[in-house]
Amino acid sequence: MNIILLSKFRGRPYRIQIGSPVQLTLLVVFTLIIATGVGVMGFWWGQSMESSDRLVNIQHEIEMQRELIEKTRFNAQADLDALAARLGQIQAHATRLNALGQKLIKIAKLDPGEFNFEESPGLGGPDEADGAVNLDFGSEIDDVITELEDREEQLSVLENILISSHMKEEVFPEGRPINRGWISSYYGMRTNPFTGKLQFHKGMDFAAKTGTSVLAVAGGVITWSGKRFGYGNLVEINHGNGYVTRYGHNKENLVDVGDTVKKGTSISLMGSTGRSTGPHVHFEVLKNGRQINPQRFVQGH
Repeated sequence: MNIILLSKFRGRPYRIQIGSPVQLTLLVVFTLIIATGVGVMGFWWGQSMESSDRLVNIQHEIEMQRELIEKTRFNAQADLDALAARLGQIQAHATRLNALGQKLIKIAKLDPGEFNFEESPGLGGPDEADGAVNLDFGSEIDDVITELEDREEQLSVLENILISSHMKEEVFPEGRPINRGWISSYYGMRTNPFTGKLQFHKGMDFAAKTGTSVLAVAGGVITWSGKRFGYGNLVEINHGNGYVTRYGHNKENLVDVGDTVKKGTSISLMGSTGRSTGPHVHFEVLKNGRQINPQRFVQGH
């Protein structure tokens, strides 16, 4: 067998003569080795490409799972925030109900031991495991809020009836929030002491020396006792029939939320906290949530 190799080198062909069986066997073996190498290289290349595609798919799947986890976490946090807000509404309703209930006990002269709004009512019963059902907490919370609003409305009606029948004079705002002192600013338009611009003043200011007793102008329940922006230390009293009074800039509050006070009770000490230029009490009267002129209540006294 003759194998002729053509090459451009020197322009001459090369001839390889294979005549013996050994040479032929070596040629076959050499050819098989080259073919096997080419096959292995092709297989390796195919496997590499397949592995690369598989790796890309795995990375894509991981990214999708990461996005799903992040979305689930976001939704869970949103659900928790919504639940916290609804629970806050329940707590606010419960606080108002307790305060209103305590006031009704005082007005109607009921037995505080029998109608104690500060303690949880007695509940109980056997454990009925077979009758257990899955509850939708969202709807349960909505039901509780609806029930509290209904109870609050009923108690408000009862409060108005009792006030009209027995305690109208006690809970109607009338008089000055201090025994001694002077009116330093009236309700209405005035020059703002901080900016020098005209601004509407929603209350009356009564000035006296620091530490002067600030008095409730009517009986009611304390619905706020603490700091509030602009007011400094503020006391707010709900008198029923839509009337609320506020006493701001106190040096110290002497009452807590839920306390029941009578007309003339010392509720705070005069100060100059919050947005204030000196010791005085900022006195407001609200009717159904809107500030009205307190002067007629002061002059009426």
